[in-house]
Amino acid sequence: MTKTGKVLTGIVGVILLLLVAAIVFVMTFDWNRLKPTINEKVATELQRPFAIRGNLGVDWSRKGDEPGWRGWVPWPHIHAEDLVLGNPPDLAGDKADGKANDAPDKAPAAAFPAGEMVTLKRVDASIAPLALLAKKVLIPRIWLTQPDANLLRLANGKNNWTFNLANSPAEDKHAPSDWSVNINDIVFDRGNINLKDAVLQADLHAVIDPLGKPLPFAEVIGARDESKVQPPAEQGQNKAPDFMFGWKIDGKYQGQPLTGSGKIGGMLSMSDASIPFPLQADVRSGSTRIVVAGTLTDPGNLAGLDLQLKFSGASLDNLYPLIGVLLPATPAYNTDGRLMASLKQAGGAVYRYENFNGKIGDSDIHGSLTYTSSQPRPKLMGNMSSDKLRFADLAPLIGADSNQEKAHRGERSRQPSNKVLPTEKFDTKSWQVMDADVTYTAKRIDRDKSLPLTDLATHVVLNHGELLLDPLRFGMAVNAIVRLNGNQNPMHGKVDLHARRLQLKELLPQVQAMRNSLGQLNGDASFTATGNSVATLLATSNGNLRLLLNQGLISRSLMELLGLNVGNYLVAKLFGDDEVKINCAVADIQLRHGLATPRLFVIDTENAIINITGNINFATERLDLSIDPESKGLRILTLRSPLYVKGTFKRPDAGVKAGPLLARGAVAAVLGVALTPAAALLALISPSEAEQNPCTPFLQKMKQKK
Repeated sequence: MTKTGKVLTGIVGVILLLLVAAIVFVMTFDWNRLKPTINEKVATELQRPFAIRGNLGVDWSRKGDEPGWRGWVPWPHIHAEDLVLGNPPDLAGDKADGKANDAPDKAPAAAFPAGEMVTLKRVDASIAPLALLAKKVLIPRIWLTQPDANLLRLANGKNNWTFNLANSPAEDKHAPSDWSVNINDIVFDRGNINLKDAVLQADLHAVIDPLGKPLPFAEVIGARDESKVQPPAEQGQNKAPDFMFGWKIDGKYQGQPLTGSGKIGGMLSMSDASIPFPLQADVRSGSTRIVVAGTLTDPGNLAGLDLQLKFSGASLDNLYPLIGVLLPATPAYNTDGRLMASLKQAGGAVYRYENFNGKIGDSDIHGSLTYTSSQPRPKLMGNMSSDKLRFADLAPLIGADSNQEKAHRGERSRQPSNKVLPTEKFDTKSWQVMDADVTYTAKRIDRDKSLPLTDLATHVVLNHGELLLDPLRFGMAVNAIVRLNGNQNPMHGKVDLHARRLQLKELLPQVQAMRNSLGQLNGDASFTATGNSVATLLATSNGNLRLLLNQGLISRSLMELLGLNVGNYLVAKLFGDDEVKINCAVADIQLRHGLATPRLFVIDTENAIINITGNINFATERLDLSIDPESKGLRILTLRSPLYVKGTFKRPDAGVKAGPLLARGAVAAVLGVALTPAAALLALISPSEAEQNPCTPFLQKMKQKK
């Protein structure tokens, strides 16, 4: 062998010897010697205490699933036992009330004066050695054994789950590191989670336990529901993994008791956003129950949700503390739909509750809603509809629900027994919480026989505390615009209402005689008011009301059908038991500070002309009306004295006025001064229908008198 060959052989031998020595050193090195350095480096970077208190070791083995020669390269498998991560120095994890601790407790474990945030019995991870050559720390999977977490947020918003790294981009003036860290999956074991949150008024404890054996996704949520929570494009590929763990939770949320249970998967995919994480939950708080089953998409970034959601309870407004969405007070409800969420949108997280079906009281409800967590206020948008709307189910929305319904929802506020107008105050402060833009239609209204409502359509807009219903439409004949400004105290309201060609046979379809009626109702109403309830709004109202009705019908049976006992008495006194046709009925009523005073209120029947005077006081809920009839002949009307209606809305009283007999022609004399109201009421009649409308000659005759 030449001298050069000997040198080369010696160099190779030395290299091999050094390589073997390095391998032996690595394989036999006591990695626990590095724990103090690792603990210090991690604690400095996270700016909170950290310690590996148990054994730290590295095992080397080949990965059989690596292709070709890569399978011969040994991988380091790192394990560490008894790991502890502490809280930031300014948080005290042992304070149950969530208040800041001015002086850290003198705990025996001096390294963790503010308490422990996370403890782990063991962590296992493998590192791809060849990726290190490209300055990449690739960890295919991390195993967490018995993780326990204590999460804390103070009233000032400080929390222990937000990490301010010592070398974060905002503070690091040096160039970013060329090294990158990638973790594909996280597998976890039995654990505990404690949450103390002063902002949410939450004190919760959750326990996660292995199920014993995997449960297929479809078996838990049902084969039918599986298609609902997986988009068609994703069905058949990347289906949700099996459920591996069961969990239970109990404690308080928003100051109310909360309990729940459910199931989750056993692995979080941190690299592949298309691999969903299964989630199932059944949570109860008071009378409210929320049931979800579906998947968490892109769990590494908490990017979205795809869940089948069912919720039920005594009133929708009870959901606000749980989900943060402002909804109105309602009767008992239940609904079922698909909830999808995109949590990483630039304008705020977007939640879509699609194709839901349910009931509110005895009314059905369907539709789709979108909730966006935008700034300065979140916004709710969408469309809803009902095939049948029970009018009584609307009562809580306008503060007119019964004491029985309030008691069922657990509300203390009650309607006074001597009041008819709703006194329940609108919660206008909550209108500032959220904006809304929602349309609603009801194909059929199930109502009291005395209410002339058949169907409903409205567009509700809530913008910075101002509520607008434009339009508020009942059928094709009644349109209204309602504006309520919740920024003012008391609230300011304005209503504009118009009725045109409202057919009487549709208005009172249950009346047999009305089914052949050709008559119709026209009217205008406009008023403003201030107040925080229906009662106070009406008590302060200012405006005008004009009504015109032609070719109607009046009888005792009609009054009985409508439940108008006073009207029944008056009709009996005026006409006996016969049905009497109305040629024309007109009213021009002025509202001033809650006092309704007719400038003109006349009913022209085939037998008599009836003039109504007096007033209705909405502030005191009292009636003071006089009904003065004048017979067109002596055959039917024999009453010679005026009638009166007095008393309260709750207990009205009617009778015959004592005193002189009604002078013949007195009503006609009164109508002779009705020039201005008559002219205004003529405007309610369409020019194309003026000749056929019986009210036209009646009002024109009034105009001619002076």
